[in-house]
Amino acid sequence: MNRRNWLQLTLAGMATSAFARSPLHAQRSTRLTVYKSATCGCCASWVDHMKRNGFAVDAHDVSDDMLNQVKTTAGVPPSLRSCHIALAGGYAFEGHVPADVVKKALDEKPKLVGLAVPGMPAGSPGMEMGGRKDAYEVMAFDKSGRSWVYAKRG
Repeated sequence: MNRRNWLQLTLAGMATSAFARSPLHAQRSTRLTVYKSATCGCCASWVDHMKRNGFAVDAHDVSDDMLNQVKTTAGVPPSLRSCHIALAGGYAFEGHVPADVVKKALDEKPKLVGLAVPGMPAGSPGMEMGGRKDAYEVMAFDKSGRSWVYAKRG
């Protein structure tokens, strides 16, 4: 092995080792695909919240018709819909679901279609309004459309 090949292999090994310890590598196991409106600032803020909490996010700005189509296909009941949807691990996460609740669902793998925070409650991730924090519920839902409280905040 000549010196040039040795140097290339060494640098490649160092880069691989650094990548394996980086936050980017850790995020690969928790990738979210998000569908949202391009004009909704709270959706972008929620995406930022998820990134800050270790998720890799592929965000797609889509039309309202396409957004509703994604939600219908994912099985989100109309009564639980909000402004954006994230898909990960076979689950749908509708609206301003907190990162720790998403992580819990992905870790525990409950038998449900997804989780939703209906509406846009003040103080939920992406809906920060100074010190105001409204109480809200994270709802779980199944393929029949049945829903129940999965978590409470506030």
